[in-house]
Amino acid sequence: METNTAILLSMLIPAGATLSNIVLHNRANLRDTVTLIAAIATFLAVLTILINEGNGTTAPLVLFEVLPGLDLAFSVEPLGLLFAIVASGLWIVTHIYGVGYMRGNKEGHHARFFACFSFAIASVMGIAFASNMFTLFLFYEALTLSTYPLVAHKGTPEAIRGARTYLGILIGTSIGLQLVAIVWTWTLTGTLDFTKGGILEGHIAGPMVAVLLGLYAFGIGKAALMPFHRWLPAAMVAPTPVSALLHAVAVVKAGVFTMLKVGIYIFGIDFLAETGASEWLMWLAAFSVIAASVVALTKDNLKARLAYSTISQLSYITLGMALATSMGVLGGGLHIAMHAMGKITLFMCAGSIYVATHKTDISQMTGLGRIMPITFGAFLIGALSIIGLPPLGGSWSKWLLIVGAADTGQWVMIGVLMVSSLLNVAYLMPVVARGFFLGDTAGAEIKESPTLVWLPPALTAVGCVALFFYAGDIQAFLAPIVER
Repeated sequence: METNTAILLSMLIPAGATLSNIVLHNRANLRDTVTLIAAIATFLAVLTILINEGNGTTAPLVLFEVLPGLDLAFSVEPLGLLFAIVASGLWIVTHIYGVGYMRGNKEGHHARFFACFSFAIASVMGIAFASNMFTLFLFYEALTLSTYPLVAHKGTPEAIRGARTYLGILIGTSIGLQLVAIVWTWTLTGTLDFTKGGILEGHIAGPMVAVLLGLYAFGIGKAALMPFHRWLPAAMVAPTPVSALLHAVAVVKAGVFTMLKVGIYIFGIDFLAETGASEWLMWLAAFSVIAASVVALTKDNLKARLAYSTISQLSYITLGMALATSMGVLGGGLHIAMHAMGKITLFMCAGSIYVATHKTDISQMTGLGRIMPITFGAFLIGALSIIGLPPLGGSWSKWLLIVGAADTGQWVMIGVLMVSSLLNVAYLMPVVARGFFLGDTAGAEIKESPTLVWLPPALTAVGCVALFFYAGDIQAFLAPIVER
């Protein structure tokens, strides 16, 4: 199969799954099976691109020209392909989990749920393979709109409020800030194409570079950079499979992926380093890393604690870009994959606990680890990966970020990353300790959640270990994005 065909199929297949969920809304087993086949087919299409292109960059596939220098176009480059592999691969696991969760928890409106979920994946594929900022922005907005019904799924007043906060902040930042930055960039350069080394050098100078970067950084609301982060904890009213989608497969990863693309291909890492325009962003990201971790410590609700953990972890990737070093960027790119695997494990474990016990607060989970050892064992592995302990994947991305900070003599940033890991221990390990070592389980009638609910996090926990041994390959795969 040709690469251009595979790119189009990676978007068309999940879009087709959206329609199949609508058409087959009354035939649950067939509907969910067709969607699973679509998820596998999408992953195979992305693997075809990997086999064809490796970590090379392809010429743009232009669908049509909107204005001179403004095309709807797609292409392959290493960072986008990595994002597509992560998203399409985890869609398979998340769909299996979603079926088990929605049925086990007796949620309603399954067809609508999985239709929106599928369209969100189609949007992610468009973001991953976008050849320019215009194309990326269109799919970025489509992702926001397709995930709004997922956040509001339960239809309760709390869910509606959370969904409105979600939509308001993400649309407000993208239209009010990111779109302004995109128009400004096009006015300056006459193009929005993603170009190695960036497109802005020679077109803008002085403080305006930092101003333009600020419009992008705050306009990419999905990156959850403080103070535009409130949408993420507000969205935790959604069913847990949506939380997994938001935190690992799609939304937040689309945000930090866009942040890296802007830093690498719009500004250029060397241009940012020479102008010092990203230094303020580095300090803001560092603040977000620590502040969100501290807030996480105060949350008894498990999903809320994990939400603030995500805000902190996303800022690692923004920090990596803002360091404007090769190692920082590679660490940020690697962290997309590592955090995705670790955090999806944690959220699916939270959902497994809820399906089995209907408990949401950590203080209620005393002794559950001895009754649900697979769920809590997977949570332990995911937590250790987020903390950054070997032999788990998260250790390598944090190490590269530390090396990136050392390259520029940013010793404070090294301290921030180390303190953050200690805070990770403080807010994640008590969940495991309470589950395994506290309380009396005598006479408890609770047991592990259904197989389709506990099996996916068990598989992604294994993935956290596997990524430790393949981190070097992923780093080598991403290396061309920082080559001069």
